[in-house]
Amino acid sequence: MADDSTATCIDILLAIILPPLGVFLKFGCKVEFWICLLLTFIMYLPGIIYAVWVITK
Repeated sequence: MADDSTATCIDILLAIILPPLGVFLKFGCKVEFWICLLLTFIMYLPGIIYAVWVITK
């Protein structure tokens, strides 16, 4: 099985490709997901930055 660092790395890669998906897989349909979705709709780059920040904190 994958350890935590591998899972975090996969989450970050997903967050770069499709930011809301990476956040959704980590937190589910909570506030973090909706903020990331909104930022991604406004502009793609803020969604990526927020997703990576939320996943790594």
